Amino acid sequence: MEIITSAQNPKIKNLLLLQEKSKARREQGLFVVEGRRELQHCLEAGFQVHTLFVCPEIAGQDGNEVMSGTDRASVIEIPEQLYRKVAYRESTEGILAEVEYKSLSLEDLVLPENPLVMVLESVEKPGNLGAVLRSADAARADAVLLCDPLTDLFNPNLIRASIGAVFTVPTVACSSEEAIAFLEARGIQILTAQLQDSSLYYNVDMTRGTALVMGTESTGLTDVWRKAASAHIRIPMLGRLDSLNVSVSAAILLFEAVRQRQG
Repeated sequence: MEIITSAQNPKIKNLLLLQEKSKARREQGLFVVEGRRELQHCLEAGFQVHTLFVCPEIAGQDGNEVMSGTDRASVIEIPEQLYRKVAYRESTEGILAEVEYKSLSLEDLVLPENPLVMVLESVEKPGNLGAVLRSADAARADAVLLCDPLTDLFNPNLIRASIGAVFTVPTVACSSEEAIAFLEARGIQILTAQLQDSSLYYNVDMTRGTALVMGTESTGLTDVWRKAASAHIRIPMLGRLDSLNVSVSAAILLFEAVRQRQG
């Protein structure tokens, strides 16, 4: 085990670089996971830890347990003062890890009969993406497709916002055209969330194979999805505003599918 105490150490500087720059993550094929729970989900999904940073004063016995599951990784011990400088939030159990990229493709997805798929087109904010992934995990969605994404899948803010759901739900980044071809080839109906020419969401059958498609709050979905849709659905807006946060809307639609399938 290596011990590092200085924030000027090249390995600490690189850790911060990976947290901040998507270009560095792509070039090195590494991303950062912070927290015991998030890292556990990551390991269970088959990812390989490259370097593990542990603060013994904070991690305690949890640090030993995580180290036992990452036997191929380099382990670096850092003091509490340094950990506070490199960690995004203080409540992450004294554990940070650099993890090797492993991305899924559409062809890697193994879907059951009548799958439930969440599709997001060009949603940019990592916090929104992470919240949708949490809802997808809670609803036991079979996959999430991030179409034409404006943030990378392993953005640390996305991982934090999802509390590790990015590892528990099969998630694929692809183009809208690729996603539509994939869904149509498998007979999965495409339900687009939009205000125009739409039916109330609870009046549409979601018990068959279903993809729930949402766009950005500002511009909505592009025409490629509107034209590909099997049906257009909407959430009734009874107040003066005409839209909900995309993560709230996604949760409503996902759990309507759950309600119908359990009913």
